[in-house]
Amino acid sequence: MRRVGVCSAGVVMAATMLFGSLAVHAVLAQTTTQPDAASQQKSQKGLATKAMEAAKRAASAAGDILTRVPCLPAKGLKDISGSLPRVARRIAAGEPVTIVAFGSSTTVGFGTSSPAYTYPSRLADQLRRKFPTSDITIINRGMGGQDAPEMMKRFDAAVLDADPDLVIWQLGTNTVVRGNARDVAATAALVEDGIARLQARGIDVVLIDPQYVPAVTAKTENASRMVKLLGDVGKLKNVSVFPRFEVMRQWHQDEKMPFDKFVIGDGLHMNDWGYACFAQLLGDTIIKSVGQVKAGVDIPGNVMTFRPM
Repeated sequence: MRRVGVCSAGVVMAATMLFGSLAVHAVLAQTTTQPDAASQQKSQKGLATKAMEAAKRAASAAGDILTRVPCLPAKGLKDISGSLPRVARRIAAGEPVTIVAFGSSTTVGFGTSSPAYTYPSRLADQLRRKFPTSDITIINRGMGGQDAPEMMKRFDAAVLDADPDLVIWQLGTNTVVRGNARDVAATAALVEDGIARLQARGIDVVLIDPQYVPAVTAKTENASRMVKLLGDVGKLKNVSVFPRFEVMRQWHQDEKMPFDKFVIGDGLHMNDWGYACFAQLLGDTIIKSVGQVKAGVDIPGNVMTFRPM
């Protein structure tokens, strides 16, 4: 949250300078027109009020950077099987919740301007704002350059040893970019094994498929195969799959957003806005699931709706 403090301090300083400037103009006006004391006091009060209102508006906008972004909901997404019963019920019951974010460089947050802007950090902030009395911990277990084969080698230490209630597993991008079709096909067995081990412990799972970015779309066939593969695994194992590829495709193709609005210069990793929108949409799936539990509604097969807070 350090960035909010810096932004707010800058805003206050700017407001102070603005107010000082306005006050000087007020004094100059007095020497020229020589208004009476009551008029001068009223004028200065009006200037001070305007300056403080401007400061408050700017500070609010600065703080909003870390709470929400103008992120439109994705459109036309198909229903996907899977739910988050364990984490939802624990939050609804006021019990501590541990979430492990498992993945590669986009889980680490490569491309962000600060650790506060990584998707696990943004997601944690979102859930804590929504459930302020809940003890929610999100552990970032991302490691750059990895995919399913490397991830499974550290699966026990990075994931199972944390005894999580939910694992958000982001994978597939590095395999697509490397361009080996055989590796894409081999991913299914590894992911199915990992999910089976999590489900044996009653742990909720969300899979995150590759991002829609130039480095991935350049490998069109592999990208399509990976997205379909993870979707099929999700249906087979009855776990949620957050279709990041489709969400980001809609940003670019449907909403006509150029890549440089949500992707950094390497054409692979998201920027602060991209991570923020992704985190908002993902967090809302958890929030909706918790709301259903609190309302006494059985969690349906699909709680993965994709809309921002």
